[in-house]
Amino acid sequence: MNDVQFNRNYSAFISPTYSQQPVTGRTEESGKTGQKQVPFCEMLQENIRKSNSELTFSKHAIQRLDDRQIEVSPQLMQKMDRAVNKAKSKGVTEALLLNGNTAFIVNVPNRTVVTTINGGEMKENVFTNIDGAVIL
Repeated sequence: MNDVQFNRNYSAFISPTYSQQPVTGRTEESGKTGQKQVPFCEMLQENIRKSNSELTFSKHAIQRLDDRQIEVSPQLMQKMDRAVNKAKSKGVTEALLLNGNTAFIVNVPNRTVVTTINGGEMKENVFTNIDGAVIL
């Protein structure tokens, strides 16, 4: 009977909303390894910040880059990143980025290059499911 009473009283102290205050700037010492461990919510927030700021390539786009021997330099990545930022500011969700004789289709909200096309394949081709284009 005491155990039941204890459990009932203990559960009364738990808030039904289960709110948790954000952890900021805190690291914990690991007892076994001596390495600092970062709390999960900090790691999650950092990954969200990174994923929102970096332009990524889908598996399909990477395969197309290899198949079509398209080279992406750091300078091109910077141009593409700026173009995606411009497209996002205009409300574009699917963008066509044109760089000379290479085209990139980008999902702007996810900052993901969906596919790539080089010069010969662009001739007389129709681009569908885009709502904006940016010339690099």
